[in-house]
Amino acid sequence: MEIFTYGFIQRAFLVGMLISVITPLIGNTIVLKRLSAIGDALSHASLAGVAIGLFASINPIGCAVVFSCLAALAIEYFRRFFPRYSEISTAVVLSVGVGLAAVFSSLVNNAGSFGSFLFGSVAAISPRETAVVAVVSAIVIIMCLLLYRELFYIAFDEEGAALSGVKVKTINFVFTLMTAVAVSISARTVGALVISSLMVVPVACALLISKSYKANVLLSVIFAAVFTFFGLLISCFLDVAPGGAIVLCGVFAMGLLLPFRKK
Repeated sequence: MEIFTYGFIQRAFLVGMLISVITPLIGNTIVLKRLSAIGDALSHASLAGVAIGLFASINPIGCAVVFSCLAALAIEYFRRFFPRYSEISTAVVLSVGVGLAAVFSSLVNNAGSFGSFLFGSVAAISPRETAVVAVVSAIVIIMCLLLYRELFYIAFDEEGAALSGVKVKTINFVFTLMTAVAVSISARTVGALVISSLMVVPVACALLISKSYKANVLLSVIFAAVFTFFGLLISCFLDVAPGGAIVLCGVFAMGLLLPFRKK
C-alpha cells in the first residue's frame, strides 16, 4: 500500500478510474451500433494531435482534443457521401490520423514524450491534466445520463428512433464529440493505441453474462474499473506500459467468462 503515498500514483489511479467509467458508457453504444472502428480512428487522430502539439511546443492534450473532434466531424460529414458504406469514412479518417502521426512524430525531438502517449504512462500525469480529466469525465457522465433513453433507442434502431421523435442526427453529433473528447483525454494514462480496446473489451465481457441493456452498462463499467485497477498495479510493479497491462487483463477476463456464455 505504500505506493499510494506517491502523488503521481494517486493521480494515475484517479484518472484511470474516471476513464474506466466514461469509456464503457460510450463503448456500449459504439459496440451495439457496430461502430467499434470509430474508436480506432479517433484514437489515431488524437495521436496525430499529440505529435503536432509536441512538434509545435503547445499543449499536446489540447491538440489531441481538437484533432479528435475534427476527425469525429469528418466521419459524420463523409458518411453522407457513402450512406451504405459508412465504414469507408472511418477508414479514411484513420488513414489520415496514422499519416499525420507518423510524419510529425518523426519530427519531434523528444521521442520519449511522444512514446508516453502511445501506450500510456503512470508517471507522466500532471495535476493539471488530472483536473481536466475530472471535469471532462463529469460532463460525459452527465450527458450519458441525460441522453440515456435516446442512446438506447439509437443503439438498436436509428430509423425507429427517428420515427419516435428522437433527434437522431443531433444525438449522433453530440455522442461522436463525446467519444472524441473521451479518447483524447485518455491518451496519457491508457495510451492512444489501446484506448479503443478499453471501450470494447469491458462491454464484450458484460455481453457474455448480462441479460439487459442496463445490466450491460453497469457490468461494463465494473469490468473496466477492475481491469484498470489491476492493470495499473501491474504497470507499477513490473514497470510496463499501463495501457497494455489494462487491455491484457480485460482479454484474460473475457477468456474466463466465455464458458459462462455457453451455459
